[in-house]
Amino acid sequence: MSTEHVGPGVEVAVVTGLSGAGRSTAAKCLEDLGWFVVDNLPPELISTMVELGSQARGAISKVAVVMDVRSRAFTEDLSAIIKDLDARGYKPRVLFLEATDDVLVRRFEHVRRGHPMQGEGRLVDGIKSERSLLMPLREEADLILDTSTLSVHQLRAKIEDAFGSDAGTSTRVTVLSFGYKYGLPMDADLVMDVRFLPNPFWIPELKDQTGRDEDVRNYVLSQEGADEFLDRYHELLRLIGAGYRREGKRYLTLAVGCTGGKHRSVAISEELSRRLSDEDGMAVKVVHRDLGRE
Repeated sequence: MSTEHVGPGVEVAVVTGLSGAGRSTAAKCLEDLGWFVVDNLPPELISTMVELGSQARGAISKVAVVMDVRSRAFTEDLSAIIKDLDARGYKPRVLFLEATDDVLVRRFEHVRRGHPMQGEGRLVDGIKSERSLLMPLREEADLILDTSTLSVHQLRAKIEDAFGSDAGTSTRVTVLSFGYKYGLPMDADLVMDVRFLPNPFWIPELKDQTGRDEDVRNYVLSQEGADEFLDRYHELLRLIGAGYRREGKRYLTLAVGCTGGKHRSVAISEELSRRLSDEDGMAVKVVHRDLGRE
């Protein structure tokens, strides 16, 4: 097969990640969205499968391959196949699913199954080995989803948002507000700390409001340095977004943090989302991870 072949309108997705992190759920969701899903196809057969799909005269327009660890050559083989597909013009999207160790342990214990890389060791040993083996793929993934706190319905919603019929070629930006006291978001590409701004928590009439309320928003955005910071960061994100599109990266999670994730980060996230929504080539949504958690 010629390496100069360009896939005629066939979308390709590769779903991989840690065992127990939700690959089966992702596969079922993609099937519901109209994708032709192949599970556990040997890496060396992926290109052949995609080529066959491209020759199906429109019968198959979206191919998703779900992969897990079956050998030590997995990471190297799959990485090479992804690069080969990219060279052929298919531009595969790579979805990587992960979860924290304690969550994975609970999931395996719940179904009373051993880990595929556990061998004669403990469950946590298998998880550690797999996480290490998959790290290079994680670093190359287009979209990383941490399923630790997601229900099945929430995971399906994220898959539908990323791979549904309205998922275009623009960079899909998630602006995520969070509170540092609850921990950093694991799936953030960029993290912005807005704790340099005065905290509305110490203003009695603003304490019980949130960054979505007009009084808090006006207070935060009127502080010295806030507008200049937004202007400069917005300009930086223009450059980053353009670079991501040139490199074929379709997803960007921008985390904005303050102490509790209630006032400053929420107000800044809302304003930044508003500004980015005016940019060509960006599809923006805002998520407030810790709002209402206190």
